[in-house]
Amino acid sequence: MRLIVGLGNPGREYEGTRHNSGFAVIDLLAEELKLTIDTKKFKGRYGRYGDTIILKPETYMNLSGECVLAFVNYFRIDIDNIIVVYDDMDLPVGKIRIRENGSSAGQKGMQNIIDLLHTKNIKRIRVGIGNHKDIDTKDFVLGKIAKEDSELYEEALKKARDALVFSLDHDFKDVMNRFNGQ
Repeated sequence: MRLIVGLGNPGREYEGTRHNSGFAVIDLLAEELKLTIDTKKFKGRYGRYGDTIILKPETYMNLSGECVLAFVNYFRIDIDNIIVVYDDMDLPVGKIRIRENGSSAGQKGMQNIIDLLHTKNIKRIRVGIGNHKDIDTKDFVLGKIAKEDSELYEEALKKARDALVFSLDHDFKDVMNRFNGQ
């Protein structure tokens, strides 16, 4: 069993925000796979595609690990079979970065997952949202992508989706080799 998790915040007020990049990628993935993400369990909504669970935690970003841990335990998912997708302020808008492990780099949803699963060895796809030094971090991540960046951002979401689709039939090292830095 595999688990693909997109991080974000539930609720209409957070739709389309930078912090919901993981949710946006999951929505594109579900559309591509002709899948609905509507089954509720363990504070999350998910759908299944073969042996893969595609999950959107509804715990709010900073508590994402609670939902992920519940799915890992209930479905007996090996840590090596998890991919988490989330926003990254350290990447320029339009870029994605794919890694097999590492720190959260300050992303609190990913940090909560690392803390509750007790490992940094979690595969991840980070979607660049850029940064604005003059805007408070919370206001920035909960804001919407600037109009002039929207095309680049949408392309990054699609690249992340394509990497996830590719991961369904390929080794993660192949995913990194093919999609990293795009």
